[in-house]
Parts: sequence; C-alpha cells; structure tokens
Amino acid sequence: MKAKLGIAPIAWSNDDLPELGGETPLETCLSEARRAGFSGIETGGKFPKDPAVLGPLLENHGLKLCGGWYSGRLLDGEVEEEKHRVAEQMALFKALGAPCLVYGETAGSIQGKRDAPLATRRRLSEEDIKIYGRKMTAFAEWCAEQGMPIAYHHHMAAPIETEEDLDLLMTNSGQGLPLLYDAGHMAFAGGDVLRVIDKHHARISHVHMKDIRREVMDGIDRARESFLDAVLKGAFTVPGDGTLDFEAITKRLASYGYEGWFVIEAEQDPAKAPPLKMAEIGHAELLRLMAAAGYTVEE
Repeated sequence: MKAKLGIAPIAWSNDDLPELGGETPLETCLSEARRAGFSGIETGGKFPKDPAVLGPLLENHGLKLCGGWYSGRLLDGEVEEEKHRVAEQMALFKALGAPCLVYGETAGSIQGKRDAPLATRRRLSEEDIKIYGRKMTAFAEWCAEQGMPIAYHHHMAAPIETEEDLDLLMTNSGQGLPLLYDAGHMAFAGGDVLRVIDKHHARISHVHMKDIRREVMDGIDRARESFLDAVLKGAFTVPGDGTLDFEAITKRLASYGYEGWFVIEAEQDPAKAPPLKMAEIGHAELLRLMAAAGYTVEE
C-alpha cells in the first residue's frame, strides 16, 4: 500500500488567530515543510489564489498541493448557491492537481469565535441532518463530476462534531459524500477513534493526523472556554508528541485498504512549539507509523 505525507500550514500561521504566526512569511512555511521531509502541503490564508503563481511557488519548494480547507455554508444555503461559492477555489485546486477540497461547514460554526464556549455550538436534530445529508450528497456528487471531489471534515465546535453527529450524517447521505477522518477532532469530541474507522472506512478519502495532549484537553471547561482557547492552551500537537495511539489508528486504516495522503494538522502557538521542530518530530513519527502499518511512502 502507498502513502503520501503532507502537512498543513496552520502550525506556522493560524488564520483564525493571527497572533499565532501572523508575521511568518509563507516562504518560511514552505521551505521548512520541505526541509522536515514532507512532499505535500495544504493551503492557508497566505497562499496565492492564482495557479500561475502558486504552482511555480510550490514546485520551487518540491511540494505538491495535497488539499485545503473550503468554508462551506450549505447547511443554511442551497446547492446551486454553493456551486458558485466554490468555483474559484475548485479551479485553483484542479489546476494544481489537488486530491480534494476539505469541506468544513461554517454555517453556525463557532470554531473561529474566541468568545463562544464549546458548549454553545450549534446542534442539529436528526431531521436537520437528514435534510443536510441530502444537500451534501448532491453537492459532493457535483464536485466529483467537475473533477474535484470534496472530503467532509467533522470538526470541533461545528454542527457535525460528535461521533453521533457523524454517524447520522453518514447514514443520511450517499456514498458520493467522502469523509475526512481526523482522530484529534474525534477524540476531543469524545468519540471512539477506532470505532469511527470501523464504521465509516468505506467513505474515508483523506486523513488528518492531529494528535492531542490529553491532560490539556481534559482540563478545558467547555461551558466557559472556546475551541480557540483550547488551541492557545496547547490541546493539539503532532503525532509523536501527543497521547493518541496513532500506531493503532494507522494500522486500522491500513487493514481496510486506505491509501493516499496522511496530513499533519496541528495548530499550536509557534512561540511555544517551533513549527520546524514540530514538523520534524511529526514526519519522523509518520515514517515510523507507515513502516509499522505496511505502507510504502511516496516522495
């Protein structure tokens, strides 16, 4: 089985918390990501939107575009409207050969609001999710027809956060809606990270390797503190520096035949967790995990 190793730029510059790496040039992020050994990188706010600019920039650093966040609003919108909203980013990703758009639902999400406690996140009824699942399926199928599939990102502080939320969405959507699996977000939401793979492996098309610091996560007061508060406190980190059993996770994915990108996404304060050092720790651990699970890493 083959695996590709990528990283997200959020360790260098956090778009939701500009005080975390806001001054760091994109050039630093790209050069250090490659220096750490990664062959791919996802997009961030500092990335050029013109493929004629971004393509050569990535090529000069020996990096491929391996995905990137798309702020979807389909929960409160309509499919035709979302097609227009996604067009520019879809064109960029298609031009650069990205494997997918990472669909994150931002309608009603509080993930970027520092003053919104985790406990106040928007919750959907089963009927809400049935309606949403139909819309997401139609949109995902259309995106695939255009040559740029999406991968749905369950996310803390978003309407689809918990294992139960995700189960309902998968039940009430078609096979045409692929899933981004993120163990860190699922663990933070109280889910069973291996059980989620067992139930939804057939839909997993993209993987984020986000680790957690259990002692920090368990100390978050969800009635008073926000997702961004958790980030600032250091709830997340790279594999090799956290507490999740990524060897078991990687082997479970391998047992179901998952092949493709494993992308480290670990938002931290770069002053406390130097991005290059953390990237090197994460890359070394991914190499160990891939070998243990029987993957061949493609450069």
